Amino acid sequence: MKCVYIFMILMMSVVGKSVAQTAGAVVSMASLSPERKAVINRIASNMVAVKGGNYIMGATAGQTKHAYDWERPAHEVPVADFKIGRYEVTQEEWEAVMGDNPSLFKGAKRPVERVSWNDCQRFIERLNLLTGKKFRMPTEEEWEYAARGGTKSVSDTKYAGSDMIDEVAWYFHNSGQTTHDVGTMKPNELGLHDMSGNVSEWCSGFCDIARGYATTSKTLTQRTRRGGNWNRIATFCRNSYRYGRKPDFRTETIGLRLALSE
Repeated sequence: MKCVYIFMILMMSVVGKSVAQTAGAVVSMASLSPERKAVINRIASNMVAVKGGNYIMGATAGQTKHAYDWERPAHEVPVADFKIGRYEVTQEEWEAVMGDNPSLFKGAKRPVERVSWNDCQRFIERLNLLTGKKFRMPTEEEWEYAARGGTKSVSDTKYAGSDMIDEVAWYFHNSGQTTHDVGTMKPNELGLHDMSGNVSEWCSGFCDIARGYATTSKTLTQRTRRGGNWNRIATFCRNSYRYGRKPDFRTETIGLRLALSE
């Protein structure tokens, strides 16, 4: 009986694995409708090239009046060339790739939300299988560099593209307590929209607000989210503001923006 039981367990494992492999194998551009293909192909066309450089990350002079300890110390960071999404990932893009839409505030051009860090990794994995490209989350260093305008930045503004938050962000005082179509606010110097509002965005690294900028990720468990959102007051929408959440955490205030390696 013991041998039979072990055999059954092994068979269940093999069957489960083959089903998973088959499910993954059917995901191809050829299997999708023309409409879904068109949406997916537009993702790459909306990536913005960012020239790398060195910058001061964290609680700089433009941020310090309202900065928290976990934004400190301000420190110099090198960033290599990369690409980042002009817009936050929309619901139609998520649905074209994943086949579902978990968002609370429905709208094709609105940012996807209610997606965990882990959900976003699965989205990126499938997107890369479909396109053959190397999409990923931006690092926290890349995200802030892009929000600040990269080498095109002309000043240390509080928010991405302006010191006047109502010009660049959907946040607590103007959102009507909901998300909005991406790209409807003024962009920053790089042409990036909604980095200070609409939804906050997952980044690839770790964050622990009790430690500030930790030198190691080995003891950290929370993933970084950056940028303001429709439910945040202005001080939490600044370029240097950061926070951490568990990678399985989902809420209608967090989505994602893609980066691309080539």
